[in-house]
Amino acid sequence: MKCRRCGEVAQVALPSHHTGFCPTCFLDFFRAQVARAIRRHRMFGPDERVLVAVSGGKDSLALLHVLGELGYQVEAVHIDLGIPDSSAPVRAFVEEFCRARGQVLHVVETAKDGLAIPDVKRAVRRPICSVCGKIKRHWFNRFAFEHGFAAMATGHNLDDEAARLFANTLRWDGAYLGGQGPTLPGEGLFVRKVKPLCRLTEFETAAYCFFSGITHWHAPCPYSGGASFTSHKRLLADLEHTSPGTKTAFYENFLKNGRPAFAATAKSGYGELQACAECGFPSSGEVCGVCRVRRMTAGAGQA
Repeated sequence: MKCRRCGEVAQVALPSHHTGFCPTCFLDFFRAQVARAIRRHRMFGPDERVLVAVSGGKDSLALLHVLGELGYQVEAVHIDLGIPDSSAPVRAFVEEFCRARGQVLHVVETAKDGLAIPDVKRAVRRPICSVCGKIKRHWFNRFAFEHGFAAMATGHNLDDEAARLFANTLRWDGAYLGGQGPTLPGEGLFVRKVKPLCRLTEFETAAYCFFSGITHWHAPCPYSGGASFTSHKRLLADLEHTSPGTKTAFYENFLKNGRPAFAATAKSGYGELQACAECGFPSSGEVCGVCRVRRMTAGAGQA
């Protein structure tokens, strides 16, 4: 196979696009897909400061790197979850990655907020991935707001978005189907949330990292076993293998035709919220979910 753009030998085959690229042209393709997503979904402008959530995995590092290549004003934030034998080496890896590239990195330690994940896991009776996700979303938004960032960017890719859409469709969750998309506008204390990699697959972000010389963290979180999205992704990967382009069509057609159909049942903005009595950030009740988890964790530690 030859590169579609320059005619050299292709090293990356993209069946969903019926084409292939040499390394140089693939990197141009990747950047163009990110730029198109930012422009099409009105994520942010060149004069706005963007905070990128960096876990150490390929998607978040690829996102941080490509936004820098495109000339955007980006800084990184990493959440140290306080997990033994996991959080410290991941944090050190991310710190070295950003230091080597002259990239500004901020670190939030959940243990300082009474929310070290091992303690939380012992205190709550819910799946820890769900609770951990709530805590990380809270701190991503809180840090971005308190430090004046216009947008909070995450490395969710097409595989992530398609799997989430599939899960919401299985439940016919109209409230979430009406609100799912690459850009969630900011409102009040909520900073705009964006997903610039929404047009790119995990394979494509991995290829981008490889050709860009980006080494990423491979070890999974020790608490992540059994996550439902893993099985959803496998199912969609099988469909993609037999019918290339399925994931793109599923997601893009949803954004064009499906999401508007669910607009009437979507959650209105961020819903009816009030200031949390403890942290001051929006909550559906007197105390927000993260502060309730902190209370539970503190109570379990005193028992």
